Amino acid sequence: MPDLLPVRVQDLVHPWEPGVQEVARRTLSEQGRPSPTGIRRNWHRFMAAGARLLLDVQSGSLHSIDEAAWDVLEAMEQGKGVSRIDDADDVVADLDVLIEEGTLSYPDDADPMPSVLGPGVVKAMCLNVAHDCNMRCGYCFAGTGGFGGQRSLMSAEVGRRALDLLFDISGHVRHLDVDFFGGEPLMNIDAVAEITRHGRVLEARTGKTLKLTLTTNCYELSPKIDKFLNDNDIAAVLSVDGRQAVHDGVRRTADKGPTFERIVRNMLRFVNTRPDGEYYARGTYTRRNPDFVEDVLFLADMGFTSISFEPVVAAPSSPYSIREQDLPRVFDSYDRLVTEMAARRAAGREFRFFHFDLDVAHGPCLAKRLLGCGAGREYVAVTPDGALYPCHQFVGREGFVMGNVWDGITRPEIGEAFAGAHIYAKSACRDCWARYLCSGGCHANAHEMNGTLMTPYSIGCLITRKRLEAALAYAALQGSSPE
Repeated sequence: MPDLLPVRVQDLVHPWEPGVQEVARRTLSEQGRPSPTGIRRNWHRFMAAGARLLLDVQSGSLHSIDEAAWDVLEAMEQGKGVSRIDDADDVVADLDVLIEEGTLSYPDDADPMPSVLGPGVVKAMCLNVAHDCNMRCGYCFAGTGGFGGQRSLMSAEVGRRALDLLFDISGHVRHLDVDFFGGEPLMNIDAVAEITRHGRVLEARTGKTLKLTLTTNCYELSPKIDKFLNDNDIAAVLSVDGRQAVHDGVRRTADKGPTFERIVRNMLRFVNTRPDGEYYARGTYTRRNPDFVEDVLFLADMGFTSISFEPVVAAPSSPYSIREQDLPRVFDSYDRLVTEMAARRAAGREFRFFHFDLDVAHGPCLAKRLLGCGAGREYVAVTPDGALYPCHQFVGREGFVMGNVWDGITRPEIGEAFAGAHIYAKSACRDCWARYLCSGGCHANAHEMNGTLMTPYSIGCLITRKRLEAALAYAALQGSSPE
């Protein structure tokens, strides 16, 4: 089948999952021409990295298509006839074969739906061990560390009680996650060490496992802290914004001094102690560097092999906020990143980019794809005074306190509201081709920009869709055999 070559099968929908009904396979010959609406919703045709690609949204399969197939699919999307297109009959025949094989879904079929989503079980926790910071980054969502309130540090007692609560309310779940966060958590490293020791005691007592991560600006990272993180198998997220001018333009000390040289020196020393260890060099790009691909490659050239870059989320009036006129340059960065990463991989200089790490063989279950990140349902954040919030980005926002570490979750209706903000409850999401990969986007960004969980942040949606296309293109470039 030269017209539509399956290059990756992601198995997004998993029709064999408990409670999910398998959709009957219906070919074009049997059902006739699918509607343009169905095609646009479930057959996403796009170009990336010089390739023509087709994502089947319902099955998750990714196909490389030739010019004839592109033209036929374009005409079908527009409700036009295909008889005048060369090789149109062959393309339609290939589509039928793929549908019969189950690697392509009939686009007018209804989405498979789980019969029940089930109750949420909290299994991850963000400990805001420091509502304070030794830096003053211009775009900081946490109000330069204080989250809009008084600067404070979490006591070890509060942290221990938070872990007790997590191990208790996680029930049957055996694998738990905790992130030490801030502000800057290294300002409270003694409490972090005590909380870590308590977590290991709870592991031994319960048979559960606890994965720990620490997110740091690296300004106070030291050989002693390097050893502590390595000895305790703590993954690290290391904040740096790439090129020195870009980084120092926004990431400054409290007295407005530059931070790049000290931070990068600390980062390089640390990652060299764990060549195979878990870390990400994590940056934020803004409208000041929509060419962030240069920052990604800059970090890769410095020797960082695991890199992540996120778009800033800021009020439209902010000098950092990304606006529609910035998107062409942002999109170009993602396209260039695909090409550069593929070339470096071929040359044996591969590095990981977090948002290109799609699990192309087996992703999360369908219920997870409908609900997204699990904020307020599977994940909560804890403030220094022990209050519980749906996630770290909701800390300090009025009306979102769910309880505390002593009494547990006393306002379960907040978690239920987050569970109700699934992709089919959002008009902008229910027919979007990216719905299973994006899962409705970030709740905090939606609430920050639109005052509701139910309306996604539109600029974020555009960037996410482009980023997903780039990730799929990179997956296609890595091989032509279905996994």
